[in-house]
Amino acid sequence: MLVDPRRRVPRTDALLADPLLAPALERLGREAVKAEVVRQQERVRRGELAPEACAAATADALPVSGTSLQQVINATGVVLHTNLGRAPLSAAAVEALATAAGSTDVEFDLATGTRARRGRGTLQALLDRVPAAGAALVLNNGAAALVLATTALAAGREVVVSRGEMVEIGDGFRLPDLIASTGARLREVGTTNRTHLGDYAHAVGPETGCILKVHPSNFRVEGFTSSVEVAELAGLGVPVVADVGSGLLAPDPLLPDEPDVRTALLAGASVVTASADKLLGGPQAGLLLGPADVVERLRRHPLARALRVDKLTLAALEATLRAADVPVWQALRLPAEVLRERSERLAAAVPGATVVPSAGAVGGGGGPGVELPGWAVALPPAVAERLRHGSPPVVARVERDRCLVDLRCVPETHDPAVLQAVLAALS
Repeated sequence: MLVDPRRRVPRTDALLADPLLAPALERLGREAVKAEVVRQQERVRRGELAPEACAAATADALPVSGTSLQQVINATGVVLHTNLGRAPLSAAAVEALATAAGSTDVEFDLATGTRARRGRGTLQALLDRVPAAGAALVLNNGAAALVLATTALAAGREVVVSRGEMVEIGDGFRLPDLIASTGARLREVGTTNRTHLGDYAHAVGPETGCILKVHPSNFRVEGFTSSVEVAELAGLGVPVVADVGSGLLAPDPLLPDEPDVRTALLAGASVVTASADKLLGGPQAGLLLGPADVVERLRRHPLARALRVDKLTLAALEATLRAADVPVWQALRLPAEVLRERSERLAAAVPGATVVPSAGAVGGGGGPGVELPGWAVALPPAVAERLRHGSPPVVARVERDRCLVDLRCVPETHDPAVLQAVLAALS
């Protein structure tokens, strides 16, 4: 006698009570788990799945965490890879995130029991790193810092900017559109390759709200060029907003052509804006620094409230600022000979692999044209796709018909995981 297949389908309540699904219930909640149970029950009805395997199949089909984001291993050799989230956080910053996840004194004075300045510890850490600044603000990204500065200083007036600095950043966002959104009028001066102090001086007048000096951080113009430095612009009698972009707080010999916050302030900039998730090595945030009176004017602008960051960002940023070292600079300063030794160990365990010279990059709109000498493991190009589909996913780069596994951005403790991923991809 045939048994109705519907009678063989495990009951929903029985499946939800199965110990295999207990971790998923705690992680994802009852509704999400129940929806997957129903999908697996349908497979049983269609004869695609044995009834006794329904609970295990449900557990396997559910995400292993509460986020759809996956941790990946960055084996591209690009330190600040925008598509991979730019700066990886330090252990101290990750610990600070966990501390800030619950209730905190982010805007509360435990001594007096009254309201306190929001993120005061983070702001002080930033000022400790940049003593030339009288005050600072932290906003939700670099573009937000630039928008607040130009809105507060020049809404309804003119923003003077060189044509050679009319940049486009990621995903098609363009500086002219960003400035127009603030209610300011853009006044372009100079040409694409050459702008002189006289061009700015001729444009400055009663309608000028500020001069905007933008570092074209994701490209270089070479040859017959000229530009005007912040110190010269500061003498024209109007506020100068300097967008240094990549978040370098002070000069560094590794990146001699990269502008930094300290130098711009000492040169007379009224406001300096930068990103925190690039060369600073922190979470996504926009930094805004300048004299105390100017920063206070910006802080009191209504738009500042809409652009402020949350407690998690403040915590991770403070830990980054106070850390002795961060992963970004560990990768940037990694000696080529260390990379070669690690690459040779990896290649020795992989049939057919070779070690080849590999120039790393700063990435993330920092240090355009700067090459970081190093080495990588060369594999057949098809391996790159298989590595991305592995667990954990490894993102390498394809160059000259080779898959290059560059360990510059990979912590050495993760080398065994890369080896296992490569062997799995080859098999």
